[in-house]
Amino acid sequence: MGLPTAYLTSSKNLPAILEAIQQAKAPERFTVRFLQSLEFKTSSDRLVIGVLKAIGFLDDQGKPTSRYFQYLDKDNSRTVMAEGIREAYKELFDVNINAQKLSKVEVANKLKTLTQGQHSESVIEKMATTFSSLCKLADFDSVLNHPVSQRDDDDDGDDEVVDPPFEIDSNEVASTQPLPKASRRLPKLAVSGLHYNIQIILPESRDPAVYDALFRSLREHLG
Repeated sequence: MGLPTAYLTSSKNLPAILEAIQQAKAPERFTVRFLQSLEFKTSSDRLVIGVLKAIGFLDDQGKPTSRYFQYLDKDNSRTVMAEGIREAYKELFDVNINAQKLSKVEVANKLKTLTQGQHSESVIEKMATTFSSLCKLADFDSVLNHPVSQRDDDDDGDDEVVDPPFEIDSNEVASTQPLPKASRRLPKLAVSGLHYNIQIILPESRDPAVYDALFRSLREHLG
């Protein structure tokens, strides 16, 4: 997309213009006449129309975009401004992710490199001043500090943990010896929403004493 070629020759009225935009009804097209109706009538003020197009507040025909209407909400306006700046000056942020923290001199130096001599020293200075003035009216922290992404909807945190089946030797059961220590680690309760499925493979035997010993051992160790 390239760096914006629009810039302000004077940024002193920029905060007041943006505040007036928030207080006024959005026009069908943002024209010089509309700007004059907001009491900004100098030739330097008119340059703000090009800047608003550059940061995505207006389309090429001067019609307000969805970003323009989002900016009317003062609670989110500084975040919306930051999004517009980062998009318009993407090449500058590719060079320095915290370009909004650079001084005007530092911004001008970066612009000189990025534009490769396409603009005069005076224009570069005005471009840097315009960028810095816009950044003062934006909140980049709300854009850069992304919250940790939520897990997928099907991951509700209740992961089912299934213990592998274990076999009980019929000779051990018949001898009424305690179950191996490994089986003593079997949980008695479901903890923190975790569910355990315990599978027991019964030995093949026709001797009732084997099963009596088995269930007696399970009752002793599982409670």
